[in-house]
Amino acid sequence: MKALVPSGGTGSRLRPITHTSAKQLVPVANKPILFYGLESLAAAGITDVGLVVGETAAEIQAAVGDGSAWGLHVTYIRQDAPLGLAHTVLIAREFLGGDDFVMYLGDNILKGGVKAICDEFAAQKPNAQILLAQVPEPQRFGVAELDGERVVRLVEKPAAPPSDWALVGVYVFDAHIHDAVRAITPSARGELEITDAIQWLIDAGLDVRAHRIDGWWKDTGRLEDLLEANRLILEGIAPDVRGAVGGTSRIDGSVILAAGASVEGSTIRGPAVIGEGARIVDSFVGPYSSIGANCVIEDSEIEHSVIMDGCTIRGMHRLEDSLLGREVTVERGESKPKAYRLMVGDHGRVGVI
Repeated sequence: MKALVPSGGTGSRLRPITHTSAKQLVPVANKPILFYGLESLAAAGITDVGLVVGETAAEIQAAVGDGSAWGLHVTYIRQDAPLGLAHTVLIAREFLGGDDFVMYLGDNILKGGVKAICDEFAAQKPNAQILLAQVPEPQRFGVAELDGERVVRLVEKPAAPPSDWALVGVYVFDAHIHDAVRAITPSARGELEITDAIQWLIDAGLDVRAHRIDGWWKDTGRLEDLLEANRLILEGIAPDVRGAVGGTSRIDGSVILAAGASVEGSTIRGPAVIGEGARIVDSFVGPYSSIGANCVIEDSEIEHSVIMDGCTIRGMHRLEDSLLGREVTVERGESKPKAYRLMVGDHGRVGVI
């Protein structure tokens, strides 16, 4: 079995972060989102991976390389425009050949990985298998109508959902999917939709089955979901303190403090992760925080946030539910009269209390 990993999206819902960084490389618990998927594929015994890339191809290629870090062989497939997930299958035809394959969206994280799903597909040999998760707001997703474990119909973001089972960004296909992606036409938004291709398989009488997941899954395309994924992953970490902890500092709970990091006169309350070379001085870093490499946090309080590499935060008495891109500086001035002074890029978002 091979794998196809679409990673060419522009990440418009995470702007301005994605103006300068591929959304698949935004870190969750200090690890790029894409790496979780690659680790999952390697754990499932898959070695041949097609990585579909677009405008951010150079950045992704620099981060992933040839895939050998995970025991993978990565082939890069260029998608000149984001024309839909079914389009990625269309352009990957030469790479995929007639093999079964798992499609794992590069900005998704799935607890428990894909080994069990791939093994089930190999044993039962349907033509396609989709993953479903029970969600509270199914109208936000593609939704499956089921007859037992067979999929009867897929509906994209329905006003009246036929179930509360939403499509997860992981699919397994045999070679029939190539007929489907050639047969469908672009949707109203000009894309070849994978849901339309799966519906074509259903209408053609082919065997499309559902695998209901009982763990968590996150599409990290929105800030809220990315922070939630960060929280869920941090809940599973084990303490690993390798950096320097000053005498008056406290480390409570599950905290990863990387080598070369230092904590001075501060409290770190886990679960939290502090990257290499980071300095935490006279500050409080609260639960569900990921602090990247070479950050400086002074006289500040941070909680439930993702702070990327090279940031400087000074004098912030409370920063929470936040995502800061690389090498951002946030500091409180002492000049009078007191005022907020901001420089915010296109599509930025600032909350002030």
